Amino acid sequence: MVSPTQRDVRDEVGVLDGAAAASGGLDRAAAILDAFDATHRELTLASLVRRCGLPRSTTHRTADRMLRLGWLDKPADRYRIGQRLFELSGLVPIRHELREAVLPFLHDLHAAVKVAVQLGVLHGAEVLVVEKITGHRPMPMLSQVGGTIPAYCSALGRAILAWSPAEAVDVALSGPLPARTPRTLTGPDAVRRELAAIPDRGWAVEREEGNIGVSCVAAPIFGPLGEVVAALSVTGPSAAVRSERAGPPVQLAAAAASRAYSARR
Repeated sequence: MVSPTQRDVRDEVGVLDGAAAASGGLDRAAAILDAFDATHRELTLASLVRRCGLPRSTTHRTADRMLRLGWLDKPADRYRIGQRLFELSGLVPIRHELREAVLPFLHDLHAAVKVAVQLGVLHGAEVLVVEKITGHRPMPMLSQVGGTIPAYCSALGRAILAWSPAEAVDVALSGPLPARTPRTLTGPDAVRRELAAIPDRGWAVEREEGNIGVSCVAAPIFGPLGEVVAALSVTGPSAAVRSERAGPPVQLAAAAASRAYSARR
């Protein structure tokens, strides 16, 4: 006969085992989701196994469960992110609140400058692209919505970092700062000097540091307490994006977006 104490211990162990199993399942699902990015939107099972690092049988079993949940889709022989995750992404505050508040001003800015416009937020040492409008001009070098770009050498990142606490700047500049082009600023001191010049100017500039022939101008978006929350930018051929001409409209759009976002908050 099992005593109450033994039963309590057994039940507690069962709960712990169940929690551990659930945690392990989530870790495996996360590894599979992390296998997808802007350049790997669809993956065969072999490619998924290679990129997620899980055993083939585990990958297949977990992916099959994710298909039933709608987290993945598999119209043929390739896996891709499922519709359910797309639906849930619209509920994320940064997409729902920030994007909805700023989107009209992105459209106005795009109509005025006739080049690509982007909205981004700081995520550690990178900028997460929340929205992008390119119109009919193809810009394949730009990150997709949901993709990331380095903060240290992007106008979006610099526009945010210039008004960020010192701790955030330290994080963004703590790792390697590789040269993406011969023009890239790769020294922390050089980047800090560039950041120090941005507040007086009102906007950040990146001239061919990410891609030769492409330049970017960005300005910060502030929240209701005066904290920097994001940045918007214009990006295009260097001949078309000059800071002295693009800076003022970008700054005006960011200021209007700040007021709209703060009003919602």
